[in-house]
Amino acid sequence: MERRNPQPGEIYRHFKNRLYQIVCIATYSEGNEKLVVYQALYGGFNTYARPLTMFMSEVDKVKYPDVKQKYRFEKIERTVEKEDSLVEEKSAVNVEEKVEDKESKDSYNECIETPNADLLAFLDAETFEEKRNILVSMRTRITDRLINDIAASMDITVDEGDLETRYRSLLYCVSKMDEYEVNRLR
Repeated sequence: MERRNPQPGEIYRHFKNRLYQIVCIATYSEGNEKLVVYQALYGGFNTYARPLTMFMSEVDKVKYPDVKQKYRFEKIERTVEKEDSLVEEKSAVNVEEKVEDKESKDSYNECIETPNADLLAFLDAETFEEKRNILVSMRTRITDRLINDIAASMDITVDEGDLETRYRSLLYCVSKMDEYEVNRLR
């Protein structure tokens, strides 16, 4: 049976037991080769690309004789049972199996983050003036990640640089939206 190509949003487990989410299938401009663009669901949430054929290939059993997965990446389905908080994964290739080893559970749990309270307050604000005031109040707690998340929520780009410069740039954008947009939030 031929495997189906990955789709955006699907979660795959690498044979080295790390989880990744598919961002998209891209086409290499110089040769029309299909590339899988995927993001790590752990650590710095880095984004990677590799040829579709390599992504879908089988594990080299000569180089990695102890690996149990057949394929380099295998799709997983996630379900969380509310009553006893057990995490189960259903492998698209191996039918159904429980996550039993600690490393898999840790990798899965790393992708479930608690929402940042400052970000939630910013998103819940009903006017740009409120958003600006919330942004000012979180100055001592601001991080690059929070700046990126807020900028993405407003569909703006904040250039790279030191934290203070990025914060001021974001604050300037929100202040201008407050001044000119007359609180027309989406």
